[in-house]
Amino acid sequence: MTPFIVTVFVLVYLGMLLGGLPFLQLDRTGVVLLGVIALTATEALPLEQVWQAIHLPTLALLFAFMVISAQLRLGGFYGWAVGRLGELDLSPPMLLGALIAIAAGLAAVFSNDIICLAMAPVLIEVCFARQLDPLPYLLALACAANIGSAATLIGNPQNMLLGEMLRLSFADYLLMASIPVGLGLLVTWGIIAALTRGRWQRSDSSPKPLEQTRTDENWPQLDRWQTAKGLTVATALFAGFLFVHWPRALMALAGAALLLTSRRLHSYRMLGLIDWQLLVLFIGLFIVNHALQQTGLPTQAVAALGASGFDLHAPAPLFVTSFLLSNLVSNVPAVMLLLPVATDPLSGPLLALSSTLAGNLLIVGSIANIIVVQAAERRGIRIDWRDHARIGVPVTLATQAIAAISLWFGR
Repeated sequence: MTPFIVTVFVLVYLGMLLGGLPFLQLDRTGVVLLGVIALTATEALPLEQVWQAIHLPTLALLFAFMVISAQLRLGGFYGWAVGRLGELDLSPPMLLGALIAIAAGLAAVFSNDIICLAMAPVLIEVCFARQLDPLPYLLALACAANIGSAATLIGNPQNMLLGEMLRLSFADYLLMASIPVGLGLLVTWGIIAALTRGRWQRSDSSPKPLEQTRTDENWPQLDRWQTAKGLTVATALFAGFLFVHWPRALMALAGAALLLTSRRLHSYRMLGLIDWQLLVLFIGLFIVNHALQQTGLPTQAVAALGASGFDLHAPAPLFVTSFLLSNLVSNVPAVMLLLPVATDPLSGPLLALSSTLAGNLLIVGSIANIIVVQAAERRGIRIDWRDHARIGVPVTLATQAIAAISLWFGR
């Protein structure tokens, strides 16, 4: 069955690259699910191996933090934070810096995708109200959320995966990542401020804001009690991850269960905000990658590369490969592919930083970028690949260089 498994694997990762398959109404999750069905229906992968392939602690941790983020979204916290930011008497460059700091800090705990989804629509309104060009601020939101999410092992799905699979220390990783992430955010502010200098205000030719219906779901008012509950649970979990030697997934599930037992927020509203597509994507990739590993081909390929002088077990080749793969098939699939060669003590932090920071290079490099672009499009603001690359390319190259230097000296 090896040729069949390889064919399915290639088609699945082609779907990751293209965002779907030609002539079929399938997105990335649909492609992966179709691949899993093909592998199991033909018994290329026995069902008992399917369950062995799925890493439940990673899925549990991801699900739990989706619940916590749903609590804060329904409590109106994210929109309130951006609204309060817009009320501050700050110059446009200082407002940009404050936005970068807030987005990065929140993304380090509540995931970059969620932060961009919740903050982008309100940020656009703030920019329109202050007669500011939304473009640099929206791009700053995406870049800062991606960079900030690299600071912790709960900031994005690939970091959760690495933390659980490689059993990385939450505190040690935070300490190691804080310097490159902090410097990366400063450089990001400098690059965007320099490229936008003198062009902060909206011009007459700027697109006019479109009318948009503000539903309670998209524009919830601040509920102080629900927000306080969500922040309390998140703070307690963060402290627990730092100081308590207990499985992170179990602690996170306990926190999610506490929030779901509410007298005011119905569970269907919170569960309705869970990204089930992402969870299915994770499960599917676990299974497809496991099937390929069982053929022995990846081990042979790694050995062949090592014999030719490109040893993926070594930090430098792994760093380069992670960067390239993350921009070809997205960072989550890239990390899953590279996990078997993550044997060096530095491999976990290296993969977490390089794959996450690589997401700023192109719009398709990160779901957070796509979310911001789509939010802008709904309000009549067009962000094409050139607009993004003008800021994304220098930000990515600079932050990758900072991460590489930091990892080198931190060995």
